[in-house]
Amino acid sequence: MKFESLALNKKILDAITAQGYTSPSPIQQKAIPAILDGKDVMAAAQTGTGKTAGFTLPILERLLAGKAAAPNKIRALIITPTRELAIQVSESVSTYGTNTTLTSAVVYGGVKINPQMMKLRKGIDILIATPGRLLDLYSQNAVRFDQVETLVLDEADRMLDMGFIKDIKKIISLLPKNRQNLLFSATFSEEIRALAKGLVNEPIEISVTPRNTTVSAIKQHVIPVDKKRKSELLSYLIGSNNWQQVLVFTRTKHGANRLTKHLIADGIKSMAIHGNKSQGARVKALTSFKENKIQVLVATDIAARGIDISELPHVVNFDLPNVAEDYVHRIGRTGRAGKDGEAVSLVSADEFKQLSAIEKLIQKLIDRKLIDGFEPNHDVPASRLDLKPTKPKKPKKKKFKSFDKTRTNSAKPTNRNSSRRRKPKPKTAS
Repeated sequence: MKFESLALNKKILDAITAQGYTSPSPIQQKAIPAILDGKDVMAAAQTGTGKTAGFTLPILERLLAGKAAAPNKIRALIITPTRELAIQVSESVSTYGTNTTLTSAVVYGGVKINPQMMKLRKGIDILIATPGRLLDLYSQNAVRFDQVETLVLDEADRMLDMGFIKDIKKIISLLPKNRQNLLFSATFSEEIRALAKGLVNEPIEISVTPRNTTVSAIKQHVIPVDKKRKSELLSYLIGSNNWQQVLVFTRTKHGANRLTKHLIADGIKSMAIHGNKSQGARVKALTSFKENKIQVLVATDIAARGIDISELPHVVNFDLPNVAEDYVHRIGRTGRAGKDGEAVSLVSADEFKQLSAIEKLIQKLIDRKLIDGFEPNHDVPASRLDLKPTKPKKPKKKKFKSFDKTRTNSAKPTNRNSSRRRKPKPKTAS
């Protein structure tokens, strides 16, 4: 299939061609026609599958035929969980809409609000926003929603993980009831499906990859190592394998800073990206990484959500995530567009619980490799996929305790002291 067969305007097709694309990805093949038909859509697709263009292209097409936005009003609203993702989506809108007269803007927190308010004064066709800043702008009458034709919730699962559910429901309550709704997500949890039931109307459901699975093109392996030697091992792996572009995940902001300092001390150009970094610092780090000015980008899960880098060869889990689904999101940033990718997890003995949860989720035991000189003193236990949960045993314990009490009470009459006290009673009665 070619993009020409999707009934897109020539101006949009020219912009697609200028980017070197000729054929739509699987998610685009399914989503674009449905959105062009005005249908509500729920799409589950991993990062790197082209889902951003999957909703950007048809939204641009539909808006071309309508009236321009009135002052302080918008026609399409795209909500994202992070600033980085908002910027990425904004770039996609600008790229594919470059030959049109459609206008767009991106708004997010962490920067001054006045310039964003100024952009909205004349009206905007497409607004990309994070939830908190969008509500701030609405409360100051800088944006009105009564002209909204299309709503997109991008990375909806992450928005719930980050606690945006109240903000999302508030925004939805302010929008016109007659609108098109699009939900795009890497995976759909039961919570997301519950949210969707109250939002989308008879949606077209699209799933490009099975739920909660990892891409087959990604080579995954675990390296058991003692926690205190993880930093040393990472430096060794980068140097001995001559890795030039590595995305490393840590569980905490402090851990990201500490690891970055270690790598820099070992002569490896590195930068950290997390929630405590200013917007300018985060953009600088991401740009430097994309342009290969640094070898390693150390990130926390939330900060890395909007990272979209083509042909990223290596992802390293310095710490395993507490939530197994985040493992799928992390390693999904490599092995894209048919390219091979490698996902390495440095696992210490105290992370066995997280490792087992990940392997159960992806229904696969991840290969383990020992590195000479870094063999752990504390072994990571062998894992299985058929481990039975221990929770069902708890009710049995409660029943056993209840039985004990009954048995103890019934035994009291046979106690020696009790028998002695009962013997005089008949005498007194007689």
